Amino acid sequence: MQKAGSKPTELKISRRTALAGLSAGALAVAMPRLGRAADDTVRIGFPTPLTGPFAAEARDQVKCAELAVKLVNDKGGIGGRKVELLVRDDKLNAGEAATRTLELIEKDKVHAVVGALSSAVQLAVNEVTRARGVIYVSISQSDTINEAKDFSKYTFHEALNPHMTTAAVAQHTFKKGMKVAHLVADYAYGHEMLRGFKRAQAVIGADSVGEILHPFGAADYSTFMPRLMSMRPDVLCISNFGRDQANAIKQAVDFGVKQQMKIVVPVLLHNQRLAVGADVFEGVVGGANYYWGLETQSKSAADFNAAFRAANGGAIPTDYGAYGYSGVASLLQAMQAAGGTDTDKVVDALEKLQYDLTKGPQHYRKCDHQSVQSVLVLESKKKSAMANDNDLFAILANDAGSEDMLRSCSELGHAT
Repeated sequence: MQKAGSKPTELKISRRTALAGLSAGALAVAMPRLGRAADDTVRIGFPTPLTGPFAAEARDQVKCAELAVKLVNDKGGIGGRKVELLVRDDKLNAGEAATRTLELIEKDKVHAVVGALSSAVQLAVNEVTRARGVIYVSISQSDTINEAKDFSKYTFHEALNPHMTTAAVAQHTFKKGMKVAHLVADYAYGHEMLRGFKRAQAVIGADSVGEILHPFGAADYSTFMPRLMSMRPDVLCISNFGRDQANAIKQAVDFGVKQQMKIVVPVLLHNQRLAVGADVFEGVVGGANYYWGLETQSKSAADFNAAFRAANGGAIPTDYGAYGYSGVASLLQAMQAAGGTDTDKVVDALEKLQYDLTKGPQHYRKCDHQSVQSVLVLESKKKSAMANDNDLFAILANDAGSEDMLRSCSELGHAT
């Protein structure tokens, strides 16, 4: 765990430096795509931060990715070939992620890569896979990976992006004339969420009264709270992730922030709500890709929940777990449609894929391979309103997927 006030390790290393530091591996990046080993196994690489402050979400991703593989294997695999998931710990570090990804491609001969949980780390993975001509399905929120400078034909983004989540949350919490303050993690995720919230504010007519950046992994937020309260906002947007979210909200509540303003977050995290309890999160509003309670509204959610419960002793899947499932399962559906693992055929199949795995219809937009999907807006329940221990959130809105929710292809730098 890093000391409070330090930058995350991933941010100390540029993507170029990370790759350049890989010695012989870096030379291999520039080489043409190697042929995959001719055998009977379909191999999917899965880098994710099994250690560090995002470990709880990463473990959920792995469980759900394993479920996607199991369900396909139970039906005979891909054209009779069994699927194998190769999980690697990227340690929330860009250089480590690049190294592990190169090993997956060159040593393990994976046919595709799915994973990563940090916006900066996923860009390092993407740089390796696109240079090697290997399909990469990212399951971490990011606006940057869709932009032309980081995009390639092999890049697919299954997760929501900050533009989508902040717009949905703002639409259901901001009003014209409201004053909004921001507490923001000082790295890519936080900056992209801040940009999204401010863009949504401009459309709605809400006004920023100030923003404070905090270091990744901060344990103490006490110096920030009096400053935020002195701004006298109607809404406080806390844009951070993992344990940072739990710590920031807990300390805001200790300072009495909720008596003065509404707390909203771009992504309301299942595991962090569990970590600090109902009283702390009560009334906090945020976006989500998935919530198990959708099973009363969606057959695919009910089927996904049932399969996960059967494989995990009755437990429920989480938000970031669902990304692991849909990222791997959509890839495997495309491989089925392509009749195998030929990269170009699978890319073509992914571009044409219409899938419904956890919550309703989704597809990958042609220009940037962003998954067009619904966005949930959730509110954390007070303890007395919970029907059971899993009844964490109320669904305030379920905004249907539409390309109108996305930044335009031309804004992202793609030819139209």
